[in-house]
Amino acid sequence: LYFFIVFGCLDSLLLAVMAYDRYAAICHPLHYTIIMREELCVLLVAASWLVSCGIAFLDTLLLAQVSFCTDNIIPHFFCSLPVLINLSCSNTSVNELVMFTVGALVVIFPFSAILVSYGRIGASIVRVPSTTVLRKALSTCGSHLSVVSFLYGTIIAVYYSSLLSKPNDIAMIASLIYTPVTPMLN
Repeated sequence: LYFFIVFGCLDSLLLAVMAYDRYAAICHPLHYTIIMREELCVLLVAASWLVSCGIAFLDTLLLAQVSFCTDNIIPHFFCSLPVLINLSCSNTSVNELVMFTVGALVVIFPFSAILVSYGRIGASIVRVPSTTVLRKALSTCGSHLSVVSFLYGTIIAVYYSSLLSKPNDIAMIASLIYTPVTPMLN
């Protein structure tokens, strides 16, 4: 579970870093090497790893305090945190509060950064009337946008729907999309 959370958080944070990289490459091509210097890249990746490991450690510690006394069958393909919390028979209000808060930090902030980056990319592309620029931008950003769509669409479908109600078949199938498919697309 620890590594599942680490890599899930890391995927979200690194997609935001990649969006910033795309923004710098398309909107400031002449200054790209100054903006995305090696030290900044290392810092962004290291910060993503540290945040992901810290969140996974916190969630794992909180889950260790929870007791499971009834079902031991997980109605999902993967052992994810919201599904385990739904199986608990003890008070999980602290776990749910931390999960919603951390979920907001790890999902909403990176997703917002991605939207802002692509909004600025779109605004700069519109200013240039050339179709060559549009083709280059789409070839640069198309694969990243598809991964972002898969990841965030299924995260919203799986995690937030399973927190609000019992897991269903759609959430179980959606979990197959973001776990093996998203890393393969990267």
